[in-house]
Amino acid sequence: MRSRSRLRDAAEYALALLALGSLAYTPLGVSRRLARCHTWLLDLALPRLRRVAMANLSMALPALSRQEHARIVDGIFRSIARLLVTFARFPRLDRSNIGQWIRYDGFEHFEQARRRGKGVLFATAHLGNWELSAFAHALLAEPMYVVVRPLDNPLIDKLVAHRRSMSGNLVIEKKDFARVILQALAANRAVGILIDQNASLDMGVFVDFFGVPACAGVGFARLAAHTGAAVIPGFALWSEAEQKFILRFYPEVLISGDVQVDTARIHAVLERVIRESPDQWLWIHRRWKTRPPGEPPPAPENTNRTSTIY
Repeated sequence: MRSRSRLRDAAEYALALLALGSLAYTPLGVSRRLARCHTWLLDLALPRLRRVAMANLSMALPALSRQEHARIVDGIFRSIARLLVTFARFPRLDRSNIGQWIRYDGFEHFEQARRRGKGVLFATAHLGNWELSAFAHALLAEPMYVVVRPLDNPLIDKLVAHRRSMSGNLVIEKKDFARVILQALAANRAVGILIDQNASLDMGVFVDFFGVPACAGVGFARLAAHTGAAVIPGFALWSEAEQKFILRFYPEVLISGDVQVDTARIHAVLERVIRESPDQWLWIHRRWKTRPPGEPPPAPENTNRTSTIY
């Protein structure tokens, strides 16, 4: 891992504090417009993100036009803006006002899973508002465990971890997650894990994801099979009609013990939900980076560029 300077860490941290402050203490309408400005600047400053998204969309949704792909990418940055607004206001959210931001749908699936007594594994993703989903669940139901990957900037990582735990959730870093997760599931607690990230060849298996082989981590499926925990897909999706998020839990995904089959089943649910709200998934990350042996990496969106995005 390349080293980072303390000056860079401090500068990024200051910018993060400034951005969060601008969104936390202004009227909601102003905050939403400011967040869109922040993500617009992000789009301009890091054009690679849009190129990655366009390349991913051309592979995954080839039937759509380039203009439709561009509209989806625009929606991604709007979705990030909504996430930023809520994350900035976490210190002011509690049981008395959380209902103004989010509501449940399919809560019975979680209740049924809890009754089994072997814990619940939430299969979630960078879809909608993944930060608010866990935060709100702790207030509306009960605190849960959240598995995260530490951020490169230790100052921002500490800030984010603190906010994630403000509603009572317990944050588990991936480097030491196994023992803690096993203890949590044995106590019939819920654990949320992001399942949509690219995995390396030695850590994953290839599953069909939007008609393209994607290397998906096998740890989630193995954990479910080993513990007998119920697997419940759950995502907080924005409803334009209601002007709030809907934390939707889906029926339990049956686990067979076959890692390949189970990983494919979980990702099939994820793909179906993404297809329903494509502008709320983080297409800007390199989901298809790892390729089967001998297969070249996906081509960049603009083949005239000399640099690649994978």
